[in-house]
Amino acid sequence: MNYYAVLDVGGSSIKYALMNESGEFIEKSSIPAPKESLELFVEQVHFIVKQYQKIHDLKGLAISMPGAVNVETGYIAGLSALPYIHGPNIKELLQERIQLTVEMENDANCAALAEGWIGAAKDVMDYLCLVIGTGIGGAVVLNKNIRHGKNQFCGEFGYMIMEDYLENSEGETLSSLAAVGGLINKVAKRKGMDPDSLNGKKVFELAENGDAEVKSEIDKFMKRLAVGIYNLQYMLDPEKILIGGAISSREGFIEQINEILFQMKRSQNDLTIQVERCQFGNDSNLIGALYHFLQRQSADEKREAILND
Repeated sequence: MNYYAVLDVGGSSIKYALMNESGEFIEKSSIPAPKESLELFVEQVHFIVKQYQKIHDLKGLAISMPGAVNVETGYIAGLSALPYIHGPNIKELLQERIQLTVEMENDANCAALAEGWIGAAKDVMDYLCLVIGTGIGGAVVLNKNIRHGKNQFCGEFGYMIMEDYLENSEGETLSSLAAVGGLINKVAKRKGMDPDSLNGKKVFELAENGDAEVKSEIDKFMKRLAVGIYNLQYMLDPEKILIGGAISSREGFIEQINEILFQMKRSQNDLTIQVERCQFGNDSNLIGALYHFLQRQSADEKREAILND
């Protein structure tokens, strides 16, 4: 059995685990993400790896990272809550420090890979994953492989312009209309409230307690999300569309989305839109990071075998 150190790097914390090649957790924990410097980050990663090396011989380090991760070069473009990861070659720095093979992938892509490996999409080859939180991120998986795109932005569904572009040069995006952050802003504006006084849970509680205005905004939110999903089905025609994020666990949420999509189909009897809930919660990025590592190593071994023939 092979063992791996696996990290899920976020803006506030680093989740880390010792895992085997089957995706099983041997142990896991978390620490606050260092805000001060890249040097401190590298030292913390080195410390985690050293602790696991006392237990098992490690085959490598797999990491889920924020930002536009270039899996080939090791650079991370875009923005995140950890500015120091954008610019230097993180992969090379870590490999030099820990003396192990390192593979990195974007966090939303890792969540999608986890589902395709041992989760809700394990029985299909082509699927999309939407992660709904403050904004909407996601991933496109074709033939079990992540599509990154020329600029590493494939799967950033939240940037789709949905409404009002002719009146407003920026327009309303899928994130501003159909993410939890967008819903909070719409409710706060309609109710004359400070958005900072609300969160997703409070918004739904207001509706459940009979607030008709909030219920109206939630209805619009659900329909707008369904429109985004409907359009994605026509663009890529995946076998499944998976939804993650805390809101996906709300009772009846997935069923309501599917009901709206069914009504939108009208006479398109040949169109199948299958929306399901992501299976994994807080562990998804760790599981997907490991699967990405295994994919990369398998591809390298195949290339080496061809060259040696």
